[in-house]
Amino acid sequence: MILDASVQNQTYIEDCEVCCNPIEISPTFEAGELIGFRSESIEQ
Repeated sequence: MILDASVQNQTYIEDCEVCCNPIEISPTFEAGELIGFRSESIEQ
């Protein structure tokens, strides 16, 4: 997974590389460094 550190707070949906189910990704960056990461399955 490639994350874009140019955006401080972001949320997007990506298919899992292992099981192909959709997951919501929410990374947080500060000064170009990852300071928080949340992921959650959105499969129903």
